[in-house]
Amino acid sequence: MIEIKRPQQLARLRRLALSAQGLLQAQPYGRGLAGARQAINHIGYVQIDTISVVERAHHHVFYSRVPGFRPAMTHKMLLDRDIFEYWSHAAAFLPIADFRFSLPYKHAIKSGQTHWNKNPDKKLMGELLARISSEGPIRSRDIESSTSKGAGWWDWKPAKKALEQLYMQGDLMVSDREGFQKTYDLTERVLPSDVNTQMPDMHEFAAYLLNQQLGCHGLASLKGLTYQRRSTELRNAMKTLVNDRLAQDSLEQVQLENGEVFVLETGALERPLPRLNNRMLILSPFDNSVIQRDRLRALFEYDYQIECYVPAAKRQYGYFCLPLLYRDKFIGRMDCKAHRKNSHLEIKALYLHQHHFDQDAVMSAFAQAVAAFRQFQNCDSVSLTSASPEHLTRELRRALEAAG
Repeated sequence: MIEIKRPQQLARLRRLALSAQGLLQAQPYGRGLAGARQAINHIGYVQIDTISVVERAHHHVFYSRVPGFRPAMTHKMLLDRDIFEYWSHAAAFLPIADFRFSLPYKHAIKSGQTHWNKNPDKKLMGELLARISSEGPIRSRDIESSTSKGAGWWDWKPAKKALEQLYMQGDLMVSDREGFQKTYDLTERVLPSDVNTQMPDMHEFAAYLLNQQLGCHGLASLKGLTYQRRSTELRNAMKTLVNDRLAQDSLEQVQLENGEVFVLETGALERPLPRLNNRMLILSPFDNSVIQRDRLRALFEYDYQIECYVPAAKRQYGYFCLPLLYRDKFIGRMDCKAHRKNSHLEIKALYLHQHHFDQDAVMSAFAQAVAAFRQFQNCDSVSLTSASPEHLTRELRRALEAAG
C-alpha cells in the first residue's frame, strides 16, 4: 500500500486520472469522426441525456476530447454501427466491440432475475415483435401518436413499456434515432454479423470492467469498478479478481490522506505523463471524469452535485452548472444557457473557488474556453450576468469580449 501524503504525489495521481480520460492532451484520440470513434472505444461509454440547456451531454463529452467534433457525428457512428445504445450506469452510447458485455444485464432482465418492468405484458410484447419482424422497424413516436387500439396499433403507455422491455432484454436494438425519437428493430437485423455475441462468464465480465476502468480512469476504487451495477455475483467476482492481481503484483494500492483506497496498475505512477498546460475545459455534468461524485470528491477535493433535480429554492449554484477544469484542478463551475432563437450564450453565474492560481492566466483560459464553447453551441454572442468572487466580474467581461 502506497500512502499518498505529499502534494506532489496527489498531483501525479490527478494527472494520471486526467490523462487516462484524455483531458490533458490537445488531441489524444485524433480529430473529427475518426477521433470520436477512438474516444468512445477508450472511455467506454458516453451518457445520453435529454437536457438541452446547452448542447446535450452525449455531444459535449466528445467535444471535450475531440477537436473538430460535430454533433452529427454521433448519429453517423450509430448508423455506421460503430456504437450502439444500451444501459451502462444510465442510458448510453457504447462501443459496438463491447456488445457482448451488455448481455449479462439483458439476460438478467429476460430471465426475471432483475426487473425493468415488474409485470411485463408478454402478450403485447409478442405482438410487437411479430409486427416488427414482418413489417420492419418501428419508431417510438409511431406508438406514442396512437390514441386507440384501432388499425393494429395499441394504447401507447402499455405499448411503450412493452417496447422498452423488449429493448432492455435484448430482443430489440435502436437502429436509428431522430433527436430523442428512437427507431427499434430486431437485434439480429441491427447487429453486424462480425460482432462477438458470446455471453461472458462473471470472471470475464469482471476482467473486462477492471481493464476498461483502469484504462480510462488510471485508478479506481473497488466500489467504482462496479459503479451502479447491483449484481452481488459481479461484485464478488471483482473483489476476487482485484485481490488476485494484487497478490500477483500486477496491481498496487494507494491510500489518500482521507482514507480512500484506489487500485492502479503496478508502476503506473512512474510512467511519463503529459505536461500540464494553462488550458481550461468546460465539462458536462455527465462527463465520464466527473460522474462518480465520491471519486471526484476524494481525488480532486471537488464537491459537485447537478442541481436540475433540486428544487429551485434549494439550489446553491444553479440549474445546470458545468464543471470547470483548469490544469489539474476543478476550480469552479458555470451555470449557463444557450438561447438558440437569438444565438446567444448566457452565463447566468460563474463561480471560481478558492485556489492558488494565476488570476490573469485563469481569466484568459476561461475566456478562450468560452469562445470555443460558444461556437460549439452555435451561438454568436455571450454575456456574463454575475461572477464569484464578485470583484472579478468586470475583468472577466473584458476578457470574454477580447476573446470574441
